[in-house]
Order: sequence, then structure tokens, then C-alpha cells
Amino acid sequence: MNIVLLGAPGAGKGTQAQKLVEDFGFAHISTGDLLRAAVKAGTKLGVKAKSYMDEGKLVPDRLVVDLVTERLADDDTQKGFILDGFPRNTAQAVTLDSALSEMGRNLDAALLVDVKAEVIVKRLSSRRTCRDCGYTAPAGVDKCPACGGEMYQRDDDKPETIQKRLDVYENQTSPLVEYYRGKGLLKVVDGDRLVDDVYKDVKELLAL
Repeated sequence: MNIVLLGAPGAGKGTQAQKLVEDFGFAHISTGDLLRAAVKAGTKLGVKAKSYMDEGKLVPDRLVVDLVTERLADDDTQKGFILDGFPRNTAQAVTLDSALSEMGRNLDAALLVDVKAEVIVKRLSSRRTCRDCGYTAPAGVDKCPACGGEMYQRDDDKPETIQKRLDVYENQTSPLVEYYRGKGLLKVVDGDRLVDDVYKDVKELLAL
């Protein structure tokens, strides 16, 4: 099954994606992870992307498209994939449709994890991330439970940056909801609940 995950930053898309990966073996393709890896490695793409990410802005389409299409060619995506954070606008969605068509593949669903803006600001501003492995935990956790690394607050998890990210999402990304609704692929789940409750509904919506 090939899935696009939709929802504002902090809606819980990554958490639901991970559960689907564990249970069904889909390849989880997170543009956030791909970009952060490029930034950490100091690649040409990473250096360009960092300036946008630090300001809470979206990375330009061309940079993201190149990363994602390359990733979709990997063997592990043949069992199915979950795109998390891409496409982020209708132009990217059209590009994705074209790329998949050339590969002889198609999308099965666009899953929207729906959460109110005020809930997201509270969630993200209290989140801390491991500098070494990327593990996330609530504020107050100073040492990473996974690898022992230092926990810190990412620049894009600070309240003022979060609001910028939500504004950008609303203006540029939310039209995707109507795009996929028009294609008959949209599935909507209420993400402001316990993770397992959300996941139960996700599986029902996707007929898994």
C-alpha cells in the first residue's frame, strides 16, 4: 500500500507512520528525516536546506523532489511506502503523481491526521530531541533514553517558529486536502487522542 500522510507539523504523522511500518513493513519516507540527515552530513543540499529550516520555512520544491524521487527508487519501497512530509503543496503532488506513473506505481490513500493548531503549539514547544540519534521526549528529559546523548530544543520547536510553520502549512499545504479529496483518496482521522486510539482508526480507514 502506498500512502501520503497529511497534517500540520506536530500532528503525530510520524508516530502513526512508525506503527504502520512495524506492523506491515512499509517503507517510511520522512522528508524531515531526509533533510536533517543531509544537514548533519553537511551535503550541498543540507547546507541549502538548513537556512530555510532554521527560519521555520519550507525547503524549496526542487530540493525536496530530488531527495524523495531518489528514495522511491530503493528496493524497500516495493512492499509499499508512507510519504511523511511530502508532497507539501499541489505542485509537488502533481510532480509525485507523474514520477509514480513513470515507475508504474500509484497512491492508494492520502491520510490526514487532523489536530487543532493550539494543541500542536503545546505539543511541539514541550518536545526535546537527542542531538545524536534524533529520539524525541518531553521537556525535562536531559539524557536520551535511547543512546544517552544530549537532549535539546530544536529551533523549529520553539513557539514563535512553530507558529510560522503552522502559518506556512495553512497557506501552502492545506490545499492538498482538497486535491486528494478530489481524487477520491482522502481519509481523515482525529489526531487529538491517545496514539493507540488514533492508530485503531487509521487501520480501519486504510482497511488494514
